[in-house]
Amino acid sequence: MKIVMSDTINFKYRLEAATPRTGNGGITRGVSVNEFPISKNIAGVSMWLEPGAMRELHWHANAAEWAYVLKGKMRTTVVDPQGNTHIDLFSAGDVWYFPRGYGHVLQCVGEEQCHFILIFDNGNFSEDHTFSITDFISCVPPEIAAQNLGITTSEVAMLPRKEVYFAQGQVPSIRSGLAFPVNAPSLVSAHRYPLSAQQPRLVPGGGIQRVVTQAEFPIAATITGTLFEIEPGGLREMHWHPNADEWQYIIQGRAEIGLFLAQHNFAKDNFEAGDVGYIPMGAGHYIKNTGEEDLVILIAFNSGRYEAIDLSSWLSGNPDDLLEGNFGVPADIIDKFPRKDRFLIP
Repeated sequence: MKIVMSDTINFKYRLEAATPRTGNGGITRGVSVNEFPISKNIAGVSMWLEPGAMRELHWHANAAEWAYVLKGKMRTTVVDPQGNTHIDLFSAGDVWYFPRGYGHVLQCVGEEQCHFILIFDNGNFSEDHTFSITDFISCVPPEIAAQNLGITTSEVAMLPRKEVYFAQGQVPSIRSGLAFPVNAPSLVSAHRYPLSAQQPRLVPGGGIQRVVTQAEFPIAATITGTLFEIEPGGLREMHWHPNADEWQYIIQGRAEIGLFLAQHNFAKDNFEAGDVGYIPMGAGHYIKNTGEEDLVILIAFNSGRYEAIDLSSWLSGNPDDLLEGNFGVPADIIDKFPRKDRFLIP
């Protein structure tokens, strides 16, 4: 079979090599279907914030937001349609989820830079087309803004006259309302899930997997996330997802990823840290660690449920005589086929 490289079927995007948008205390790189045509249903953003800096109050009209914190300490506030405000603190390994249209703000509140990955359940999403509070207020007549805010028109003139996008604030203290008090301590809140604190699935063959679905994180109705680690040489076996597209961000290591699109269409490519991969719903694929260190991948699916069908599970569930007929080979070869779900192969 002819191997097709990614210049024909492009399912890799070098996100961290892309030209960034920079601002007052922040850097962002985004990828949507416009830059990455195969990624029709999921978009992503890599964002950095300096201590005290914030992605200003804003909302997304066409996508929910799921995020994974890679570095630093974050504070978010979010308002829901009932007028309830939620304030949460996040560290590396934590996840947040904001439904479509919920107003929110992101701020780095530690003494080091924050880095986080944002994932959106719409391939047409772009960070350049969000609804920001400064943009909204600066667009309306001054008298309307004054009446809404309870200030004078001369005071309105002191406000930004265009979108701020990034703003540099102070690193807050406990006394400045860093978080709301809670009646009882809990690892999980309405918008926060501590994925790195989850007891991982230890995978025979050399790997671990953590998964957060809507079952564990009820508000996350449209996105499931998984953090997957594979030891050198390990292979996440050939499989597919019947209910969701797959968006991959390589955190650490090197990988070979193969993509099967039916009708003898197959491509493979080599990935490294900072690269993004995309697998359409139902497409067969595999992931192999080709480096000398553990491969760490953040993977998101545009469904609140995690579903996967592994090749070994399918084969081991069929009678041997049927497999002999299907592949046209003798029984001694079929005897070597997997006898159970393998998931990860060393």
